[in-house]
Amino acid sequence: MADTATAAPPAKAPPSPAKGSATRRRRLRHWGVNVASLLGFLLLWWLVTRLGLVRPLFLPGPGAVWDAFVRANTDHPIAPGSTRIVRGEQNYYLWEHLLASLQRITVGVGGGILVGVPLGLIMGTSKWVGMVLEPYLNFLRSLPPLAYIGLLIVWFGIGDTSKIWLLFLAAFPPITMATIAGVRGVKEDQVNAVLSLGASRRQALSAVVLPATLPEVMTGIRVAVGFAWTTVVAAEIANGIPGIGGLAYLAGEQLQTALVIACIIVIGIAAILLDLLLKTIERILVPWRGKA
Repeated sequence: MADTATAAPPAKAPPSPAKGSATRRRRLRHWGVNVASLLGFLLLWWLVTRLGLVRPLFLPGPGAVWDAFVRANTDHPIAPGSTRIVRGEQNYYLWEHLLASLQRITVGVGGGILVGVPLGLIMGTSKWVGMVLEPYLNFLRSLPPLAYIGLLIVWFGIGDTSKIWLLFLAAFPPITMATIAGVRGVKEDQVNAVLSLGASRRQALSAVVLPATLPEVMTGIRVAVGFAWTTVVAAEIANGIPGIGGLAYLAGEQLQTALVIACIIVIGIAAILLDLLLKTIERILVPWRGKA
């Protein structure tokens, strides 16, 4: 009789070359559609401006926007024929404006994570704390940032402190609410099973609740970063130089439409790259998401 106890498990079949080729073709097709869509949009934009259907003051052409982008990243004469050289825009290069805004957003969202995650854990695990604080959290979440930017300037001045507080208040509610949702989504049977095996409440929190909540927390952080980006222009209205939002606002006041559009494009691309970075971090920290 064959010894079935020592029989080796069946080997896992390697992925077929045909399947990998089909995946590559789908990716190439996806990228091809995106590139074609972008080129079509640029062509339509160029035609509209070239035919004069819209005044350049309201919609400059792609070439003018590119020139404004290059000018904002180089040293150039202050006016044609002038010997006075200025640095970028408002004495900062565009990438320095972007870096200043990223630093404010990092501090604001970082504060939202440090406060929102522990508070969400407490509100999710304690019904009484949740009942008391959740109305205030919902009230804060429903307020648009411009509703309290003036109050923050009165309290903290027009420096970076008021801007960081505004970004914190934009990021804090979604992170807290995502953490609460994650905690309340944990099955009580899982926690009780760990407790019945002799684990303490703290061990159950670190071994069961936190890992189960982490996917929701990461989603909340991604939403919070998006809110912070949409708030950056409001945060940098007053004394927002250097800052990409402050530069866009100031350029609009000076009717430099091409520079405004260049700033908008940079803000959008930076937001996409930030979201891709957060997705990568999420795949590293939560590899089991969608698989368990």
